[in-house]
Amino acid sequence: VQLQASGGGTVQAGDSLRLSCAASKRTASNNGVGWFRQAPGKEREFIAAIGWRGSDTIYADSVKGRFTISRDYGGNTVYLQMNNLKSEDTAVYYCAVSRSSAPTSRAEYIRYWGQGTQVTVSS
Repeated sequence: VQLQASGGGTVQAGDSLRLSCAASKRTASNNGVGWFRQAPGKEREFIAAIGWRGSDTIYADSVKGRFTISRDYGGNTVYLQMNNLKSEDTAVYYCAVSRSSAPTSRAEYIRYWGQGTQVTVSS
């Protein structure tokens, strides 16, 4: 299983970042892929997910209109474009592969978790 998240960093409020999640073909090409995040002292929360075809997407209310999830043509790299970042977006962001082809916001339906990438937004 290969699931590599990257693109995190430290930015100021209002800035943008794009996270990438690179998966091996066997890991994610026919599966939904999502992003979750965990801030210090808080539980992990769902952010966004995309189905294997790339046409089905779901978002947490807290990021709707600011974040966009997409995946490349081969389906093995998933992106999370984050615009108008806020201090409350500060967290470790994890990509995750669903057990099915559909996008999911439920952690119990995740088959694989990637390592996290830190996003820090200063106000």
